[in-house]
Amino acid sequence: MNTSQFLLDSNITFLNHGSFGACPQPIFDEFQRFQRELELDPVHFIQKKLPVYLKQAKAPLGEFIGCNPKDFFFVPNPTVAINTVMRSLQLQPGDEILATNHEYGAMDRTWHFYCKKSGAKYVRQPITLPVVSKEQIIAEFWKGYTSKTKVIFLNHISSSTALIFPVKEICDKAQELGLITIVDGAHVPGHIDLDLADLNPDFYTGTLHKWMLAPKGSSFLYVKKEFQDDIDPLVVSWGYESLAPSESRFLDYHEYQGTNDHSAFLCTPTVINFLKENDWKAKSEACKQIVFDNYQRFCDLLQTQPIAPITSEFLGQMASIPVKTSKPAELKDLLYNQYKIQIPVMPLNDKVYLRYSINAYNTQEDLEVLYRALEDILKTTDLIER
Repeated sequence: MNTSQFLLDSNITFLNHGSFGACPQPIFDEFQRFQRELELDPVHFIQKKLPVYLKQAKAPLGEFIGCNPKDFFFVPNPTVAINTVMRSLQLQPGDEILATNHEYGAMDRTWHFYCKKSGAKYVRQPITLPVVSKEQIIAEFWKGYTSKTKVIFLNHISSSTALIFPVKEICDKAQELGLITIVDGAHVPGHIDLDLADLNPDFYTGTLHKWMLAPKGSSFLYVKKEFQDDIDPLVVSWGYESLAPSESRFLDYHEYQGTNDHSAFLCTPTVINFLKENDWKAKSEACKQIVFDNYQRFCDLLQTQPIAPITSEFLGQMASIPVKTSKPAELKDLLYNQYKIQIPVMPLNDKVYLRYSINAYNTQEDLEVLYRALEDILKTTDLIER
C-alpha cells in the first residue's frame, strides 16, 4: 500500500476508505493550521473571522456539487443532516416514507424513531439481488408507492451493497407525483459525478470526509429554496431570531449553533485544490478499474455471485462481495487481528457482504493480501461456508 501522502498505518492493509475516509497530509496540515489560528484568539476567530471563512469555504464547494452556496450549510455528518430534515417534516399518521431495503442502518433508525413519534410509516421496498438493470431497480422501487406516499428517501450509493442507485430517474418521477425527495449521498462527492442542479432533489446530504478526503466531520445539507423556511434548526442557538440577521434566515438558523470547531469545514478550498492538482478524477477511474477487475474473482473464491453487472452504472470505487457466514463480526475481527486487513463485513437483510474500497493509496497487491487471507480462512476455519 502506497501511503506516502496519507497518515495511514503502513502495517495495515486498508481496504475500508468507504467508512470514514482517509485524509492526506497536506489537507490535514491545513486542518491543524485553522485549529491553531482559532486558539490564538478564539473570540476574534469565531465572531469575526469565521463568517468570512465559511463563505470562502462554501463558494468552491457549491461549484463542485452544482448548487448555490446559499442553498446549503455544513454539518458534521449525514446523520445530523437527515435528523434535521426529519424533525421538520409535518407528516400525518398513515403517511408513508418510501425507501429501499438497502439504506444505511443509522438512517433506518432515524426514520423508525420519527414514525414512532408521528404515526407515519417507513416502507423499506425490497430491491432484488442480483440487480440486472437500472430499469429493474426503478420498477421494483415504485411498487412500494401508494396514495399515502408523501416522501421518497433514497441512498445514492448504498453503504452495505456499494450499489449506485438511479436517483436522477427516481427524483424526476417523484417530482411529477408531487413527492418530497430526500437523498442520502454520503458516498457520492468525490466518488462519482454530482450535479445538484441536474439531479434536482428537495434535500441532499453528502460527505466531504469520505471520497473528497477532507478531515473527519465535514458534510453538507442542501435544501431547495422552497423548503428552506420550513426547516427548523436541529439546535436552537444565536442564529435563531438573530439580533444581527444576515440576508439569509435559513443560514442564520443552521450555521450558528453554539461553540463548535469548524476547522474541517474551512479546509474545503484546500480539499478541492488537492483533488484538482493531483488529477483525482483520473486516479478515481484507475481505482474503479481495479474494483471491476477483481470483483468476479473474489466471488468465485467465495462461491457467490456478483450482486450487479460489473460496470460503472452500478459500481464505483467499492464492491460488496456476498460471503456465506453466520459470524460476520468474528470474520471481520479475524481479518484485522490476524491478517492486519481493515475491511468491513456487513449484514444487510438476510445476507452478509465483504466490502472492499479502493483509493489512490491502494494497489493490486492489497487485494492479493485479502485474497490470500480468505484462502487461508477457507482452509483453516469454518467461518466461511462453501
